[in-house]
Amino acid sequence: MANITAQTVKQLREMTGAGMMDCKGALNETGGDLEAAVDWLRKKGLAKAAKKSGRAASEGLVAVARNDAGTKAVLVEVNSETDFVARNEVFQKMVADIANVALDTSGEVEAVRASAYPDAGKSIEEHIAEMVGQIGENMSLRRSAGVSVDEGAVAAYVHSPTVEGAGKIGVLVGLKSSGDAQKLAELGRQIAMHVAAARPLAATVGDLDPTVIEREKTVLADQARASGKPEQIIEKMVEGRLRKFYEESVLLEQIFVIDGETKVGTVIENAAKDVGAPVEFAGFARLELGDGVEASEED
Repeated sequence: MANITAQTVKQLREMTGAGMMDCKGALNETGGDLEAAVDWLRKKGLAKAAKKSGRAASEGLVAVARNDAGTKAVLVEVNSETDFVARNEVFQKMVADIANVALDTSGEVEAVRASAYPDAGKSIEEHIAEMVGQIGENMSLRRSAGVSVDEGAVAAYVHSPTVEGAGKIGVLVGLKSSGDAQKLAELGRQIAMHVAAARPLAATVGDLDPTVIEREKTVLADQARASGKPEQIIEKMVEGRLRKFYEESVLLEQIFVIDGETKVGTVIENAAKDVGAPVEFAGFARLELGDGVEASEED
């Protein structure tokens, strides 16, 4: 039998909202595997869909930088051990500097780490290591992301900023169009606010990770099968529930939080009249501080 700790049970409860005894039972049934335990609870109807952001927390800042033309923007996540350091002006300046440097890279985190830190004579990775000694707390550049368009606008949004341009959630949204750039940027910002709140997994159904879809199908099928329905009915039930999953998880299929009734994809299509030219969705990026950090990274 797996060694199930109180901390593991607590994690599972936070991830699913299930009761303590149900969580203990699920972990015992799955040999302590958290992901499998989540699925086990969902199949029994004892848990909601897992949200990986609930697994662990990490302090620091997510910062945004955008070029003057408004056609490219980047996000960087720099972690620290405590929120106290995240409120330190020296740390905040370093994160802002890293975001600005990232604008001149592909946006890939390794490229950002290897880039030169301004006026330091060393790479960003080396500078962070030096700052660890100066501030006295472990820090790291964990993730980065970028969105760009040849023509149009890339909007950037920081939710509840700790300091200007940096907070715990950062979002980028790219819109391609030859229309009014200012109106495009405003539309992009509204969609970015939606992304911050709605947490889409992908822009389109085709962009979803196939393993995510298969996992969802398996859970939905087992839930339907538990109702005792015949297989042909179960198949239709899964199809219907999968459509609902797409509507909840895919950005262009989600209902726009601003008006509460129109799909995001339709909002973008309808914007052509106001902008003065067709508008095409170019992509998005969303970084939430500590999102997806495994428990082993917490310490």
